[in-house]
Amino acid sequence: MSILLGLGLLMLLAYLGWSIIWIAPLVSGAVAVLSGMDILPAYTDTYMQGFVDFAKDYFPIFLFGAIFGKLMEDTGAAQSVAHKISSVIGKKRAILGMLLSAAILTYGGVSLFVVVFAVYPLAVAMFREADVSRKLIPSTFVLGAFTFTMTALPGTPQIQNIIPINTFETDTMAAPILGIVAALIMAVGGYFYLKFREGRLTKNDEKFTEPEGDNQVKSVNEEELPNWILSTIPLIAVVATLNLFDLNILTALLIGILLIMIFNWKDYKDFIKAINGGASGSVMATINTSAAVGFGTVVTASPGFDTVKELIFSIPLSPYFSEAFAVQLLAMITGSASGGMGIALEALGQEYYDIAVNQGLSLEAFHRITSVASGASILPHNGALLTLFTVTGLTHKDSYKDVFVVGLIIPMIATIAIILLSMMGIN
Repeated sequence: MSILLGLGLLMLLAYLGWSIIWIAPLVSGAVAVLSGMDILPAYTDTYMQGFVDFAKDYFPIFLFGAIFGKLMEDTGAAQSVAHKISSVIGKKRAILGMLLSAAILTYGGVSLFVVVFAVYPLAVAMFREADVSRKLIPSTFVLGAFTFTMTALPGTPQIQNIIPINTFETDTMAAPILGIVAALIMAVGGYFYLKFREGRLTKNDEKFTEPEGDNQVKSVNEEELPNWILSTIPLIAVVATLNLFDLNILTALLIGILLIMIFNWKDYKDFIKAINGGASGSVMATINTSAAVGFGTVVTASPGFDTVKELIFSIPLSPYFSEAFAVQLLAMITGSASGGMGIALEALGQEYYDIAVNQGLSLEAFHRITSVASGASILPHNGALLTLFTVTGLTHKDSYKDVFVVGLIIPMIATIAIILLSMMGIN
């Protein structure tokens, strides 16, 4: 009961716009008290240990990823790639153009948060040209950046595909068939749903409206943007060096960073500002996720979690199902795909590794199911979603229904589909 109350309180406070940085320890304290734990050790030891362990393991990836993304944004490289996609697709196909722009940047290694800022101006321009309601911008972002390119496509350099490697002794290309199947279900299913919603909104005379206040968008002179081919090379380089040459993610991102700087050397005076901005952004992203992980650590340390754990392992289905359920549940609780996954693997990863070895199950399948299930968790208090609503100037009331479908329901369907394939021995 204490876990459910804690989750409900965390969701409510996040929904009201309160920062996860301070509500996570606050709600952790509430869970501790309701669970009969000593509140001070629960914070200074349990909460902070989870916080620090996650930061220690993943801050370098957040740092390099944020710097890479910020350089892509500040040099105009990200917008150059997005504008090229828009010109090929056609501005009348706003949803498809925005979806592909977000997907390509995410698969190229640009962090989700940077993609939101980089593509938003183009999204507004495309939706204005096509006269499509801005209510669909958040859900299109979620589909393009928070789903199949983040968790499913083999080789993606996003952290949700990196974390399972240590637990299952795999690599970023784990279970490629499962990954491609999951990606197709999410991408195709999500796109057709959004086109359906576009038709319904247009029929109801809900068309484009200009954003106001801080969310207004200035027009961009496409002639001032860098060459789109050169802008694409760093994205390709990150994915290629990570997967084809078996380099680690930090080396791959460093190569991408150097290529951006080389191709945009005329903007060298702006490099320090961009790198500093990326570094600062990485700190906030790390703290936000670590705060969510700290909350989850308290949850897993509470007496009530033993009951949850027993429930998970008592699921009378394949271990693939129980693992997916555990990861998705903790990702929902923390409001973070990477945070929830980190907690789930810390608490249960070794047990699932042993199960896989003893029962002859595929470690690669466990990796891909873990990654995809973590993304099927976007509840109202999700940190990335709150940032997205802030940038777009829209609200849960405006857009969460569509986000719920493309970011939670369809990814859940994809998770179930690849579990069934895994049970058939397909990887």
